[in-house]
Amino acid sequence: MGDQIQFIVEKLNQEPFRKNYNLISFDSLESLQLLQLLSDVLGEIDPKHAVDIREELPEQTAKRMLNLLGILKYKPPGTVSDLSAFRQGLVTGSKAVIHPVLHWLLQRTNELRTRAYLARFLVKLEVPAEFLQDDTVADFNKQYEELMEAFKSLHKEHEQLKISGLSTAEIRRDISAMEEEKDQLAKRVERLKKRVETVQNHQRMLEIARQLRLEKEREESLAQQKQEQKSQLFHAEQRLQRAQVQLKEMQHVVADSKPESLMKKLEEEINFNSYLVAEKIPGEMESKKTSVYYLEKVVAEPAMTQADLTALESELDEVNAEVNQLIEKRMITYEPTDSKFSMYRQQASIISRKKEAKAEELQAAKEEMSSLERQREQKSSQAHGLEGSEVLTEDEFKQYVSKLRSKNTFYKKKRQEIAEITAEYGILQRTEELLRQRHEAIQQQLQAIEEKKGISGYSYTQEELERVSAVKSEMDEVKGQTLDNMSEMVKKLNAMVTEKKASLAPVIKELRQLRQNCQELTQERDEKKIQYDSCVAGLETNRSALEQEVKGLLEECAQEESNYRYINCMKRNLEIQLQRAKEEMKAYMSPDPQERRGAVREQYTRIILEQENLGKKLREKQKVVRESHGSNMKQMKMWQDFEQLMECKRDCFLKQQNQAAIGQIIQEGGKDRLVL
Repeated sequence: MGDQIQFIVEKLNQEPFRKNYNLISFDSLESLQLLQLLSDVLGEIDPKHAVDIREELPEQTAKRMLNLLGILKYKPPGTVSDLSAFRQGLVTGSKAVIHPVLHWLLQRTNELRTRAYLARFLVKLEVPAEFLQDDTVADFNKQYEELMEAFKSLHKEHEQLKISGLSTAEIRRDISAMEEEKDQLAKRVERLKKRVETVQNHQRMLEIARQLRLEKEREESLAQQKQEQKSQLFHAEQRLQRAQVQLKEMQHVVADSKPESLMKKLEEEINFNSYLVAEKIPGEMESKKTSVYYLEKVVAEPAMTQADLTALESELDEVNAEVNQLIEKRMITYEPTDSKFSMYRQQASIISRKKEAKAEELQAAKEEMSSLERQREQKSSQAHGLEGSEVLTEDEFKQYVSKLRSKNTFYKKKRQEIAEITAEYGILQRTEELLRQRHEAIQQQLQAIEEKKGISGYSYTQEELERVSAVKSEMDEVKGQTLDNMSEMVKKLNAMVTEKKASLAPVIKELRQLRQNCQELTQERDEKKIQYDSCVAGLETNRSALEQEVKGLLEECAQEESNYRYINCMKRNLEIQLQRAKEEMKAYMSPDPQERRGAVREQYTRIILEQENLGKKLREKQKVVRESHGSNMKQMKMWQDFEQLMECKRDCFLKQQNQAAIGQIIQEGGKDRLVL
């Protein structure tokens, strides 16, 4: 518990809280202050919760915090009764409830901040089913779910890009390299255009080439459409053949079968189908529903981090360990009386597995038989189309079967040869890929050597020249008549190139020397920079270590100072209490009666005597009251009866006055008469 409080205080004293608490001041916080502190921490995770709890009701505060903790997947320890106690403690600001919550939140602030951000967009708003009957509401709900899925995919791409480690500097270098390559390609295109401009009717030839490219693209699209139409036709023919095969099977069953065989076959099919419906299919449906339920549960939850996965793995390991322990206990406490039941259970499970396996084999055999029947019908239809409706005899059928077996062996042999050729082809592909990679690596090394020697792009230029020369030779062979002109042009260009090379030779030599000097200076600068970075890193490490040490010493000093003040206060209190005890002892032992009367013991003795006298008087008074209780109660009853009698007389008098206003009452012989 002390380590937990110390961790909370350290985290609250850091950024972004900066509360400047120590253990004593944090422990002395009241419930309202603890609730405000918890609200501040939740507000740092989710800015919507950065509120002053004095401006809202306690129920609203507890509901808001419980909702956010539920979204963040905080699991309070204990059972259902402990959960109710947790809610009550959160409302009242109990330390036993809030301290673990603060410790859990401050341990994983960044992770919880991400989870709270995702919850704003991934917590699904439940719409009642009666509202979804409206088309507009249903459309909006569908758009809402689609946007949620789009957000999930975009967030995953964002996280993958963050993990991939692509930096802006690398992207800028790639962009600059692509721009340079684009410039080189543009220059090459310009050079080729200049060479083509010397050819007669080059515009017409370019137009014809453009039309040829368009026609090729159109041909490819038409071929694709033709392939799609063929596939659709093939599928339609297959459906037609299946329907014809089913029709013929039904006709054959109706024509050639007896009622007994039909009934037996139907009973077998009914038994098999009832087994599928009653046992196999419900089990498969239940397993599929379970897997779908778990998949939906996984999809509905927010994105899980590595910490969540490690926690789940640890829980899984713990559960597996418990299962293994229970199995070991069961094996230890194994009784012979259970052996018979276990044996029967094993036999029943083996039989059920065999039954399921046979049912699957039967279903696969039926499917294979139906496919073979379809193939047979197809082959028979093809045979009827080619050779008429002749039916093979038994000997011819045997010969046909033997030929088919020989062909099957020949087919298997050829298929094995094809598999070997395919494997060899895969090996050759892998060899080609390795050679291509090696070629690319050699090309990169060659480019690095060229850059080091100051002749960057030499091999590329050489390849381009070779390719251009090859293209030129092909064009010379095709055109024939323009060969002399092109050769003269090449000679002129070579002469110009040699002249340019001769004029640029001293400049290139000077440039090479300058490049070499630049490389030396760059190398020296890199070495100095490495030394500087290492020195700065060492100094920064020492500075941070010293800062941490100073910070720890300051915190220790503040803690010791607080302990010193607390001990001094306790010492003063003890000294005052000791002084009072000495004075009391001195007054009690003094021979002076006046001074002894001022002692606390004498005062409390007098108070005790007074209270005892008062108790005696009260007991005597209680005795008197008990003795006179019966007579007093009787007298009180008489007074109550007297009061009722007087009220009755008053009522009779009032009634008599009211009757006098109507008529006159005459009393004679104990009877009353009313005279109007």
